[in-house]
Amino acid sequence: MEKTLKKYFPLFVLPTLAAFIIGFIVPFAEGIYLSFCKFTTVGNASWVGVSNYVKAFSDATFRSAFWFTLGFTAVSTILINVLAFAIALLLTRGIKGTNVFRTVFFMPNLIGGIVLGYIWQILINCVLSLVKQPLLQLNTAAGYWGLIILMCWQQVGYMMIIYIAGLQNVPGDLIEAAQIDGANPWQALVRIKLPMVMSSVTICLFLSLTNSFKLFDQNLSLTGGEPNHASEMLALNIYNTFYTRSGPQWKGIGQAKAVIFFVLVVAIALVQLRATRSREVQQ
Repeated sequence: MEKTLKKYFPLFVLPTLAAFIIGFIVPFAEGIYLSFCKFTTVGNASWVGVSNYVKAFSDATFRSAFWFTLGFTAVSTILINVLAFAIALLLTRGIKGTNVFRTVFFMPNLIGGIVLGYIWQILINCVLSLVKQPLLQLNTAAGYWGLIILMCWQQVGYMMIIYIAGLQNVPGDLIEAAQIDGANPWQALVRIKLPMVMSSVTICLFLSLTNSFKLFDQNLSLTGGEPNHASEMLALNIYNTFYTRSGPQWKGIGQAKAVIFFVLVVAIALVQLRATRSREVQQ
C-alpha cells in the first residue's frame, strides 16, 4: 500500500496543486505586478514603478484607516479572547444546560457579516436616538464601539468552542494534584490551565487578530466608513480606493494598498504566532 501511494502520489496531488496555482499563485503574482502599474483592466496596464506606493502612503485616508484598524484590532482581540475564555471556563464546570449554552453562544458566528452589520446598525441607532445622540454615520465613537460590540458578539462563541476543547484536554490528575498541594482555583488556573491551553490561545489569537484586521463586510454595512472616513478600516479603504474613485491611477493605488495590507497582516500574524508558540507546553 505504501509503495502504491508513493507511486501515484503525483497523480493525486496534481488536481489540487493546479487549482491552487491557477486560483491563488497566478492572481497573487499578477496583483503584485499590477500594484506597480496604472490600469483600468488587466489587459491595458502600463508600468509606473513605485509611484503607486508613494501615493498610497501619502493618502491621509489610508493612514487614518490604519490607525483606526490598529486600535479596533487591539481592543477587539483582547475582549474576544477574554470573554471567550471566561465563558469556556464556566461551561466546563458541568453546569446544567451546557450544550444549550454552547449552541446559543456559537449561533451568531453562523450569520453573515453584512446581515449582522445591518441588524446592529438598527439596534445601535435605536439606542442612540433614545439618549439623543447622533446616529452611527455621524458619531465616530459610536461607530468604533459598535464595530467592537458586533465583532465580539459574532466571534466570542467560535473562540469559546476552541477554548472548551483545550480545557477539556487538561489532565484531571494535574488539577487534583494541585488541589492536594493546597493550590486555590486562581492558582490552578494561572499555573496549570493557562499553560496547558496555550495551543488554543495561539489559534484563537491568530484567528481573532487576523479577522479583526481584515474586517470588511461588517464595516461596510454598519458605518460605511462614516463620518468622512473616520470609521473606515483598511479593507474598506482599499475597496473605496479601487472602485469609487475615478481615474486609472486609483486602481493601481488601490492595488498597492492591497499589497501593503497583505504584508501588514502577515507580519503581525507571524509576530503573534512566534510570541504565543514559545509559551506552549507539550502534554
